[in-house]
Amino acid sequence: MKMSEIKELSLAELNKKFRELGEELLQLQIRKQTGQVEKPHLIKSIRRQRAMISTALSTLKMQSA
Repeated sequence: MKMSEIKELSLAELNKKFRELGEELLQLQIRKQTGQVEKPHLIKSIRRQRAMISTALSTLKMQSA
């Protein structure tokens, strides 16, 4: 997901996507601990997506204040 795609989402959609990625990240980290992750690069990718969404959320909050 690119930053331009993230900027097009609404506040509710951003919050929902942030939570979904958090749950997915948790599951991947648990599977990594047990050695069952077949694509460990996804963990880094999800962390970056969450960071981009977090940035977009804080920007929206600053604009509304």
